[in-house]
Amino acid sequence: MKLWIDADAAPMMVKEVCFRASDRLTLDAVFVANQRVALPPGYTHLTAVRVDSGADEADRYIAEHAEAGDVAVTADIPLAALLVPKGVVVIDPRGEEYTPEIIGERLSVRNFMDELRGQGVETGGHAPYGAKEKQAFANALDRALTRAMRGR
Repeated sequence: MKLWIDADAAPMMVKEVCFRASDRLTLDAVFVANQRVALPPGYTHLTAVRVDSGADEADRYIAEHAEAGDVAVTADIPLAALLVPKGVVVIDPRGEEYTPEIIGERLSVRNFMDELRGQGVETGGHAPYGAKEKQAFANALDRALTRAMRGR
């Protein structure tokens, strides 16, 4: 079992939670990005993978390498839609888990909003990421990792 992090857009607070979870559980965590990811010294189960520049290169890498039973962290709904059917547990940086029951709806809404933005409609965005969001993510990650480790 591995923890995959779509590190291009993950807030630093999310990465820090993942660093500590990896260390606490002696779990391999792979941070994938198209730029350099600085990993803290002393954490033996962390790996950074730098992929080619491009909008979906990190997503493609994670989708190709993640396996059933792994856990992934991403805000990218199309990536989540590729991973969930493979049996990968996917949570976003705000603590929402993408399940087989909701991923289709989330992808449809995402595509609709993307279409609106393409037409020039201002759709807004998420509130700033803060302590409340970090705590929700940490709790969701802990639950997901606990379930995944029981399933090994």
